[in-house]
Amino acid sequence: MDGFHGRLTKDGIRIHKPEDFAGMHRAGELAARILDDVADRVQPGVTTAEIDDWITAEVERAGAISATIGYRGYQHASCISVNHVVCHGIPGQKILKDGDILNIDVTVIVDGWYGDSSRMYAAGRIGRKAERLVEVTHDALMIGIEAVRPGNTFGDIGHAIQTYVEANRMSVVRDFCGHGLGQVFHAPPNVLHYGRPGTGPVLEEGMFFTIEPMVNLGRPETKVLADDWTAVTRDKSLSAQFEHSVAVTSTGVEIFTLSPAGRFHPTWKDA
Repeated sequence: MDGFHGRLTKDGIRIHKPEDFAGMHRAGELAARILDDVADRVQPGVTTAEIDDWITAEVERAGAISATIGYRGYQHASCISVNHVVCHGIPGQKILKDGDILNIDVTVIVDGWYGDSSRMYAAGRIGRKAERLVEVTHDALMIGIEAVRPGNTFGDIGHAIQTYVEANRMSVVRDFCGHGLGQVFHAPPNVLHYGRPGTGPVLEEGMFFTIEPMVNLGRPETKVLADDWTAVTRDKSLSAQFEHSVAVTSTGVEIFTLSPAGRFHPTWKDA
């Protein structure tokens, strides 16, 4: 573990200590458990505000803190992004309809450590195009995670995701990215979901960050609505996103936000 002492790289990326992994696992497991349990509440006829109210209560019941309530004025414990909303959808009185797809994004603070994860859900029965978008987005995340190992670069992660998504005739959103985290919500580096192999900072043991590709059925361009939060696809095409918080280990990668109930993959309901 020589040189593994909580230092910063020349790119400003924190190299965490071995003992820091335990705190990230606790935070990540809570975020993942909440996302597991909320699945049963995603049904046609439910409002996104009702889902967020339940998440808020669960965070409080666990004795944790929501990282998003009060963050830059945001007032909710989750972002809920439905259909053509790319990310940062604000929970409200929108009623879910049969066939809607939605991303639910939760970040909790446990003993000072941040657990950040999101995944896709279906309200009722969804169409084949939506189902395939969700599957491709999930697999793109996992392919990006497979590229995480010491000596690789952040460009390798982005290239792996972009290549897979575009081979499936979909597009990767450029306007939003993953980020470093730990005892802060957002820190260097920016984790792009597109890129060229061998570019960007080199991955080192002890780096903590999110990978969270957003994939559109249509073009990659987005726009932010007048509320200054909600990002939507410019062409109104469907969008999907999956997110894990991960660490670089001596041999590869560790995922902090694995689903305790095995409900992360979009086909878990069919098992």
